[in-house]
Amino acid sequence: MTSPSAAADMADSSSVDLPPPLDIPWKRKPLSSAKTDVSVLPDGRTKLWIEHDVLHGVTPAMLVWWFQHLEGQVEVEGKRVDRYRAWHPLDHVAFRYARRLPDGSIGPGAVFHIREAFARNPAWTIDTHTHVEKLDETGFVHVPHMLGLAIARMEYVFEAVPGGTRYTNWLIAGAELPVVGPPLNRALRPRMFPEAKAIAWLTHNVEEVGQFESFLPALYASEA
Repeated sequence: MTSPSAAADMADSSSVDLPPPLDIPWKRKPLSSAKTDVSVLPDGRTKLWIEHDVLHGVTPAMLVWWFQHLEGQVEVEGKRVDRYRAWHPLDHVAFRYARRLPDGSIGPGAVFHIREAFARNPAWTIDTHTHVEKLDETGFVHVPHMLGLAIARMEYVFEAVPGGTRYTNWLIAGAELPVVGPPLNRALRPRMFPEAKAIAWLTHNVEEVGQFESFLPALYASEA
């Protein structure tokens, strides 16, 4: 699960013990397979944007189902492994639904607990709770919080195209506050997103999204 890496230094981050990489044969797509952009908004927040290569054989319905079923396992070459870790076998550490809806389902109002480390770098670890605002076949929005304050925003857009789905997502990192937000964001930006960390975040996203083609259609067919 891709969480907002800008929250690494601002959210409920803690030391993350990285488990050994999983031996997963799926080929990860390179950063060059996607269109990417990094920009600074007028209020000092950082925006990282990705338009991924078309996900062949993957539908928006499959993507919604995936985010509603991140807990559990998936079979890889005859072995059952944690599906969240399989999604990115190098960077992902653990995932759980910290809060479900009253009927047990996952949708707006649910809270995800995400643990990961971009490029397996201990300095870029994430241990955060993020609140789901939207999840349907048009896209997905989740927002990490610190002390009740939204400190980043992740938005995804799903668009059905011939043969698959066009998947676009972006991270807006920083505090959206009327007075103190702009100077705070400008002061923290060099620490939150130095160039190397921005590239690591973009690469991580491209790799995990590209993996959907390798496992999601089969998993969806067997469980949905």
